[in-house]
Amino acid sequence: MVKQIENYNSWRVFRIMAEFVEGFEVLERADPCVVVFGSARLPSTHRTYKDAEKLGKLLAKRGYTVITGGGPGVMEAANKGAFEAKGKSVGFNIRLPFEQKPNPYLTVKLDFDYFFIRKCMFVHFSKAFVVFPGGFGTMDEFFDVITLMQTEKIERRPLIVYDKKYYGTLQKWLDTFVEAGMILPEDLKLITYANSVERIVKVIDESQE
Repeated sequence: MVKQIENYNSWRVFRIMAEFVEGFEVLERADPCVVVFGSARLPSTHRTYKDAEKLGKLLAKRGYTVITGGGPGVMEAANKGAFEAKGKSVGFNIRLPFEQKPNPYLTVKLDFDYFFIRKCMFVHFSKAFVVFPGGFGTMDEFFDVITLMQTEKIERRPLIVYDKKYYGTLQKWLDTFVEAGMILPEDLKLITYANSVERIVKVIDESQE
């Protein structure tokens, strides 16, 4: 029994390596990239869906590859905008027992078994990150990115939080981190808030000048 477990873990290493290799090969051909995070649960009639679709289109027209988690909701919207603008639309899909299915607007799709590899792919080549309204998964991605920038594991890039009304409580919560001495006031400067798609695009464009 112990031998079987050891063999299983050994083969798992090769699966992990394969996911890294395939992801890096795709990203090297996709530069420059912008990652869009957001809820999988928003319908196409939602205002946020329409805004994400508009952003995908504007980014594609500027030559950016739009990368999402590849699922429905905000991810589908951003991919759809890029796809319909004839741009590169990449989805890093995670295999889950529920909720996550690849959307139909992907020019490139990769499937991942491991969240940590998928998150590595998101941050490795991306020029900017856009955080639309979302739940636990979106917050996981947001805090992963901001922690990597705060600890200088990756260079600082635009981390744009869209819809300050939705994320207003988040800002208040982060302010308590500063008040308690858990983070420095300048750490909050890693975040840029935007209330329009045009503002998002302007921040990204200015960061590349």
